[in-house]
Amino acid sequence: MTENQLSALYDATVVSEADGKIGKVGTVYLDDDTQQPSWVTVKTGLFGSAESFVPLAAANLSGDEVRVSYSKDKVKDAPRMDTDSELSPAEEDELYRYYGLGRGASTGTETGTTGTAAGTAGTAGVRGDRDPDGDGHIGRGHDTSGPNTDDAMTRSEERVNVGTQQRESGVARLRKHIVTERVSQEVPVSHEEAVVNREPITDANRGDALSGGDLTEEEHEVTLHEERAVVNKETVPVERVSLGTQTVQETETVSTDARREEIEVVEGDTTRGDRR
Repeated sequence: MTENQLSALYDATVVSEADGKIGKVGTVYLDDDTQQPSWVTVKTGLFGSAESFVPLAAANLSGDEVRVSYSKDKVKDAPRMDTDSELSPAEEDELYRYYGLGRGASTGTETGTTGTAAGTAGTAGVRGDRDPDGDGHIGRGHDTSGPNTDDAMTRSEERVNVGTQQRESGVARLRKHIVTERVSQEVPVSHEEAVVNREPITDANRGDALSGGDLTEEEHEVTLHEERAVVNKETVPVERVSLGTQTVQETETVSTDARREEIEVVEGDTTRGDRR
């Protein structure tokens, strides 16, 4: 497997020739001396929660698959190493012993059958050692997200811009309907009652008193009147009602996640080569 296949390697799936898929490639490590891929980590476990090292000495990249001669269990049971830093000499030696490889040689089986020499393995690089320029050069200050520029890197961050936009929030309607309610009001009324008026006989009324017979039967009547409360209803306009709008100002809190890049200095072992 050569350096030119590195880009395809990052998106590949590690497959065992014996029992099928093992997992997706997580990290690619380069040989310091040859700058060729020498190790990859493969994501295993539930949801890729663990990563195991597997050598590329006898691997074959075909399309989006990296075929290795080791069984799935062999890879999963490999010694656990920190995938966020360089491989130390002791860690490399432990992995070589586990896979039955001699440092600087390749093997075609798990039993350690030695094939052709692959060169002395130095310190492996870490995730991100790509060659997007296609010039075959992966060196100090390499930009993993685009073409190489200068010896500095740009730190970027997401800025949150908050504004407002207008949208329809609802509809208000005026609806008129009839409501019946009981209205009570006191009204003064009057009525006539019959009263008997008696007056003595005087010279003034003597003539009227003697105008009839001596003894007679008569009837006199008087019409009585009274006031009754009556109701008369009329429809009159009382007010005009219309719909309008008014703007009410308030404050609403919005939250979002903003990402930013941070740059840190990582010091490696200068005796083992540069960490990329």
